[in-house]
Amino acid sequence: MPHPRTRLRALVVALTALAITTSGAAAAHAAPSKDELKKQIDTASEKLEDVTEAYNKSKIDLKKTQADMVKLNASLKPAQQALTQASARMQKIATSSYITGRVGPMEVLLSGNQGDLLQRLGYLDQLARANQQDIDEFSETTQSFADKQAALKVTEKKQALQNKELGAQQTKIKKDLQKLYAMREAAFGSATENTGSYNGQIPSVAGSAGKAVTFAFKQIGKPYGFGDAGPNSYDCSGLTMAAWAAAGKSLPHNAAAQYSATARIGRADLRPGDLVFYRNNQHVAIYVGDNMIIDAPSAGRDVLHRTINIMTPNGYGRVK
Repeated sequence: MPHPRTRLRALVVALTALAITTSGAAAAHAAPSKDELKKQIDTASEKLEDVTEAYNKSKIDLKKTQADMVKLNASLKPAQQALTQASARMQKIATSSYITGRVGPMEVLLSGNQGDLLQRLGYLDQLARANQQDIDEFSETTQSFADKQAALKVTEKKQALQNKELGAQQTKIKKDLQKLYAMREAAFGSATENTGSYNGQIPSVAGSAGKAVTFAFKQIGKPYGFGDAGPNSYDCSGLTMAAWAAAGKSLPHNAAAQYSATARIGRADLRPGDLVFYRNNQHVAIYVGDNMIIDAPSAGRDVLHRTINIMTPNGYGRVK
């Protein structure tokens, strides 16, 4: 009969194997090797980073839609003022006609002051036309406003629903990662990587790029955080955004949007402070010289100072 400790060890192995469900992995008959577990964690982390960057982009779009709504509301004020002024002029004309009596064609023909009356009638007709033009313009403006407002509200609702869906995806992947971290800790004694802060010399870089690079070096060792832009944790685009914000430059909180917001350069032209993009603009890092970057890698890993060749870059950008 097997020793109780032997049975317990077999049970632990079986339960560990059963827990491997993340990313569609089939249950195995034994605990994964260190390399296999690292691969599963990296795959899940990259998937989460993709969802996080999509979430960041959706938040940017939602803010823009809300800003467009504010601008649209403000744009109606001039049309409202024009209508108010036109209405006031029409009221003045109506009041004047009521008090003095309306002048018709027969009175004009019989009047000794026919020229003055014709001139007056011409002026009143011109004023009435101008008033009608103001009213027509206001009608067109308000209709256009109503159409745009309706379209923006539909877009805002759609983006809010997208944020909710992406948030749900984040929650699920985070739970899957926690299972993997627990397995890694049980197997290897550490749930996540902890690199510690940077103690080396920070390179001297001139200008605003130097401020961005210095900031990035000071964040080394801080944890990765989904959708975070500091000061205690970062995702990849949150780190580069915060670094350049320290230099007085504004970047959007999304890797693909940062790619669009920067000027294209070649690898041979890289200077400290430039941005390096990976995985079809799903990951971004800041270049700090000597073929090294600083980036917020992925879930469970701290901000790192490492080689630019972590994977093949797909582009490089210089902050304008």
